[in-house]
Amino acid sequence: MTTHTISSKDLDLKQIKNILDSNHRIDLSKTQIKIINDSRAYLEKKINSSEDPIYGVNTGFGSLHNIKVDSKQLNKLQENLIISHACGVGEVISNKVVKIMLLLKIISLSKGYSGVHINTINRLIFFYNEGIFPIIYSYGSLGASGDLAPLAHLSLPLIGKGKVEYKGKVFESSTILKKFNLKPVKLLSKEGLALLNGTQFMCAYATFLLFESYKLSYLADMISSISLEAFDCRYEPFNKIINSTRGHYGQSVVSKRINDFTKGSKIKDNKKSNLQDPYSFRCIPQVHGATLDTIIYASKVITTEINSVTDNPIISVKDDEIVSGGNFHGQPLAYVLDFLKISIAELGNISERRIYNLISGKRGLPVFLTQDSGLNSGFMIPQYTAANIVSINKQFATPASIDSITSSNGQEDHVSMGANSAIQLNEIAKNVKYILGIEMFTAAQALEFRKPLKSSKTIEKIFNNYRKDVKFIKKDEVMHDYIIESLKHIDNLNIDERLIV
Repeated sequence: MTTHTISSKDLDLKQIKNILDSNHRIDLSKTQIKIINDSRAYLEKKINSSEDPIYGVNTGFGSLHNIKVDSKQLNKLQENLIISHACGVGEVISNKVVKIMLLLKIISLSKGYSGVHINTINRLIFFYNEGIFPIIYSYGSLGASGDLAPLAHLSLPLIGKGKVEYKGKVFESSTILKKFNLKPVKLLSKEGLALLNGTQFMCAYATFLLFESYKLSYLADMISSISLEAFDCRYEPFNKIINSTRGHYGQSVVSKRINDFTKGSKIKDNKKSNLQDPYSFRCIPQVHGATLDTIIYASKVITTEINSVTDNPIISVKDDEIVSGGNFHGQPLAYVLDFLKISIAELGNISERRIYNLISGKRGLPVFLTQDSGLNSGFMIPQYTAANIVSINKQFATPASIDSITSSNGQEDHVSMGANSAIQLNEIAKNVKYILGIEMFTAAQALEFRKPLKSSKTIEKIFNNYRKDVKFIKKDEVMHDYIIESLKHIDNLNIDERLIV
């Protein structure tokens, strides 16, 4: 099995995706191990040589920062921190996200600015490599002093508490430690704080959802190409002249995709009776392209965060300083997650409008895409479902980052709410996939009525593969079943990682 060695070199999204998709094991370079050990030795020297308070090392936390803790209690202080902060509730988050959380926490701690012992990082690496995933809950983080509650649940199993999932089953972490003949980690000074401070819950969700966003962007372009064919649209809006005179990168990418999908189509080349098309078709490059540009911008911010130190205080051996600040504040992530919420929701919004047009009885298509309307309702109600989901997404898309609630007795008086943004974006992404599944279902039905004219080889291949899972609807049936099959079909499409820009 391939092993990726974590070094001082920054990782990009494609590398992260490859590590995750290929199930690479991870380890640390010799250089990083030395940096980690030097950082720990420096911190212990500072503690032993000075009576001065160091926040979170020999003091309380948050509003208790001025309370000095006896040196004999420093280990208990760190354990208490994790236990007391494990207050998450709500749904258990996906192992896909937890795996990224583990990876990102390892990357952050391995940079040598946190003063943790190598044994603690090695235990996280062991969990990652063996597929031991702490049970973490959706709610509890304000995205301010880092993702305190989720990261507390991530850290509990290190000290033999909390639950983990291993090979599809949930166990007490103490049971899993015994299985591997491991003892709970004895946390040293600062280690509990280093584990809890950080944006790894938000950032893991953001990373996971970036991959989903790139896939949704591609699927929206692919499926809208079928809708363009089914609605017998014009293709001047995808002309190079249109793109070159505006200059937005995403617009050009989307236009090229549409042209590539429809190249050689007999429907495309057929003479059009309509002079112009509705915006939901004509403005696909501008709307889908703006979403892609947003994804690309978010990628830059999130990649920076992946490779950042979001702990507090920061221990700099090189500068001989321990500096307390606010790197754990989630505002950079909260903003881009909110931006993604809006832009991904819009993929669903414009998709629903295409669905509406396809069932409207225009352009030679039968009303509701059924030949015997009246007796049959055809595709009337799938559009209702899409419209309902679009409305829900509009509510989820309201920026969470505009809210803040004071916590920790006023010490943490401005919070990012970025964790809420992440959770809402996750729901929006799942919902948009439903909408695109309905558009695919509808567009494939409509395309049947263009026969004997054929679309491009690319679209005909996509269409024929789709028909293996979802059939043409001749009379009213339970549409739920076909929508779910349509969703599964597009969800299982393997989108090449080269689409990541």
